[in-house]
Amino acid sequence: MEIQQIPSVINPDQHQVGLVHIGLGAFHRGHQAMYLEKTLAQHGGDWMIASANIRSNYQLVEQLEVANYCYPVVEYTDSQHLVVREIKAIKHAFFAGNQAERQQLLAQMSAASTKIVTLTVTEKGYYLSPSSGDLLLDNPAIVHDIEHPDAPKTALGLIVNALKQRHSQGIPAFTVLSCDNMPHNGIRTKNAVLGLARAQDASLAAWIEAQVAFPSSMVDRIVPALSAEDLRKIEADTGITTPTVVKCEAFCQWVVEENFPTGRPQWESAGVQMVDDVSTYETMKLRMLNGSHSLLAYLGQLAGYQNVAQAMKSSDIRKFLEHYMQQEIAPTLTACTAEELLTYSQQLLTRFENDSLQHQLSQIAMDGSQKLPQRWLTGLEEQLNKQGSSAAIELGVAGWLFYIQQAAQQKISINDPLEAELFALVLAQYSNSFELISACLSQQEVFPSSMTTNRALITRLAALFDALQAKEDLLGMMRNACKSAHNNH
Repeated sequence: MEIQQIPSVINPDQHQVGLVHIGLGAFHRGHQAMYLEKTLAQHGGDWMIASANIRSNYQLVEQLEVANYCYPVVEYTDSQHLVVREIKAIKHAFFAGNQAERQQLLAQMSAASTKIVTLTVTEKGYYLSPSSGDLLLDNPAIVHDIEHPDAPKTALGLIVNALKQRHSQGIPAFTVLSCDNMPHNGIRTKNAVLGLARAQDASLAAWIEAQVAFPSSMVDRIVPALSAEDLRKIEADTGITTPTVVKCEAFCQWVVEENFPTGRPQWESAGVQMVDDVSTYETMKLRMLNGSHSLLAYLGQLAGYQNVAQAMKSSDIRKFLEHYMQQEIAPTLTACTAEELLTYSQQLLTRFENDSLQHQLSQIAMDGSQKLPQRWLTGLEEQLNKQGSSAAIELGVAGWLFYIQQAAQQKISINDPLEAELFALVLAQYSNSFELISACLSQQEVFPSSMTTNRALITRLAALFDALQAKEDLLGMMRNACKSAHNNH
């Protein structure tokens, strides 16, 4: 095992907090914090991070405090080469589920020294309808934050409350930067924040709309959740036993829209791409990487695999993903050249084959209703409109619905905000699969309205669903999808 050690060279005592992050998970610690670590090492400045969890993992906050907010990131190129990077960019951590710590977090967000608030709260943490992008004003957490604006439970509520305090004290607004996998995540975050602010105070909402920047960003790094087995392997490979360790692939990318009125770190010196328009990057990544991951999550599990690298050992699955990216997604990415897309897709297949990551398919499968509209369904809609190939996406949709039905029948949670609605849909009495698929596609929180009346699509999905129920050869179905170039009339 070849190990490269990269110790931290920053002294946290010499830098103040300039950035608050909500969503203190492994991804943040292995991605944004790593970029800040590199930036501070080169340029210094008051850009340390105060990170917070909202509802879960108080233990992690305590563990980081015990470690003086220093932790290792283990980057696996493959099973024989790794880098251990020491990170000290986080200065404080808060657990916002605790009332006292929530007030400390709000005080930090309200302080004039805080210039940026970043987010990794997953798609469901924005409380937006996946299909329309509107704030779910009837969601219990949002209802609470409307009725109790000074005791917020959501990231949105924390942001609105802190902005309200800054506005009342004459302190300029901070910039809000989403680092979650959503298309146009800056626009969607703005819609969510403004939706909550308008429900609380129209004049505050007007000030936020005029004063707060919401740049978009695209993040890319595979950072799996750690299992006990992962921790044992890390200890065997490196000797590291700290519970705050982060494991990830060597590849890392961050593309950020240049829109920071109150200033920002010199991220570009650490490899961040600062651009005028993120949309080309984010659409390519969402549909190719994340879309492929979702295909693996549902179809891979149905085929009997537990993690990404295991599934990639199947030549049928590898060819299926290659077909999906090149024949069904590449035609929807008109802003990219064919050469760019081919290079990116081949790079992704190599990354998926990294067997040192042990990226669990069950983790990727969570929150499907929030993820699939931007990963599959917008691309599927484009392909249907121009009668292009879409057999792989359609098999994925049928696989997702079958996955939901199996979980519902076995009373196993799928960790999805729409779990109750989806379970009710797939467990209802239907005379045939056409009716079941029709009912599912009528769930307009997830599916575009154009699909509700597309009988040809519903017929194909029903046939695939029947084949899955009959336990037909799934790998054979994938091979057929690769051959298919049907016209979607």
